[in-house]
Amino acid sequence: MMIQLKPIWNALRESPNGPKWLTWAAINLSIAAYFGYGLVAPASSHKTAWLPGETTHGHYQIELDCNACHDPGRSTEGPSGADVMQDACIRCHGAQLDLAKDTHPANKFRDPTNAERLKILDAQNCLTCHQEHVPEQTLSMGLTMPADYCWHCHQEVADSRPSHRGMAYDSCATAGCHNYHDNRALYEKYLDDHHGQSDHLELAALPQRSTLESLSGAFRAQQSLTIDDADHPSSWTTDPGFSENSASEDSLSGDSLLDDWATTAHASAGVNCSHCHRGDKDSAGDDAPWSEQVAIERCQQCHERQVESFKTGKHGMRLAAGLSPMTPDLARLPMHAGQAHAELDCSACHSGHRFDTQFAATDACLRCHADDHSLAYGDSSHAALWRDELAGNGPLGSGVSCATCHLPRLEGDSGIWVNHDQNASLRPNETMARQVCTHCHGLEYSLSALADPQTVASCFGDPPAERIKSVQMAHEWFEQQEAKRAARRDNR
Repeated sequence: MMIQLKPIWNALRESPNGPKWLTWAAINLSIAAYFGYGLVAPASSHKTAWLPGETTHGHYQIELDCNACHDPGRSTEGPSGADVMQDACIRCHGAQLDLAKDTHPANKFRDPTNAERLKILDAQNCLTCHQEHVPEQTLSMGLTMPADYCWHCHQEVADSRPSHRGMAYDSCATAGCHNYHDNRALYEKYLDDHHGQSDHLELAALPQRSTLESLSGAFRAQQSLTIDDADHPSSWTTDPGFSENSASEDSLSGDSLLDDWATTAHASAGVNCSHCHRGDKDSAGDDAPWSEQVAIERCQQCHERQVESFKTGKHGMRLAAGLSPMTPDLARLPMHAGQAHAELDCSACHSGHRFDTQFAATDACLRCHADDHSLAYGDSSHAALWRDELAGNGPLGSGVSCATCHLPRLEGDSGIWVNHDQNASLRPNETMARQVCTHCHGLEYSLSALADPQTVASCFGDPPAERIKSVQMAHEWFEQQEAKRAARRDNR
């Protein structure tokens, strides 16, 4: 049935209330268009109107990419109304859970004897504990259920472990005791192995990395290069007055910019100008056009693990979702206003052509971060050690920069490499104890410091007010077990 608009239009014109009806119709059409476009638009601020509530601190950077969690087409198992978001969780966090040797993996509950427990708390579904857009019930680590969830399955602990009697069930996950997923620094044998350590270890130093050995991409250069080998565009000229900010295809400070490049590991490893400033050749074999900006994909050619891990942290997760780079004005932590619109990619910290890792380790962080923890760093003993190392007054690896703690050095197949997911050692922060703190401190001191909010706020400038007892408790438990075994042997 065709709707005749002309008679309706004429009727509105002749009606004394016509202008009001037309205004009402225009307003409603505008609202419908606004929400309708937000529904079909790609990830952008247009999606804001469809957010049902505030997103957790772990996901708000990608909250405007609704499909990151709500797209059933991305499921390898095929779309279903029940597992759409579960699939999204595993897609991003599955590898991290594997690395953490997840203490409560979903397959642990496949045993039919767990059926009754699963009726009370479905531990196979991430959304049982971690829902989104419900800020009124969201606790730390994105937990959206009462913090005494351990009670449902571990009610017998108070009877089987006299040392735990009287402890509240909402204190199980207190830093230094237990964590639902990651107990790499908390399981009993590890705690007992580190019993009796002093607060400050005699041999305190970070493992040393090898940039060349840590490369994980497909690209491998053949020989080192000098300034004469640089393959920048021939149209460029050297200009002593050149500043990097004024770089263009018509002017180049060969004496400054190229000198910087020639002293780096890039030149030593044979990475020429074109490797970073041009893309791959096209299908006809022609060179890609020169680009002043270096895309993160070019860095990934050689630094694959570093870029992949960068994209799993808050600094890079927007890039992984296909959004624009994160900028400090999008952060929930306090940031310096002058850096509000600085885009975070590899060049944000490894700027210029020196790729100065010392600058990236601390100065690059403090250029943006203005929270209490960051502002307190300069007066901390960690910073004093860092300054001593840079001045040559401390052994190599004895200084503690921001990167020391937040970009941990991990043992890989080909040597030590730097994990660029600055959030990985904070999920939970006990992870930092095993990956970082215990290079220099005893485990009990490390767990106690990480569990003390005041110590964390002061950037560990203050010692922990209380000592976590889990190391001592684990040691006593093993002693009790050994005493029981000895008694049984004596009775034979």
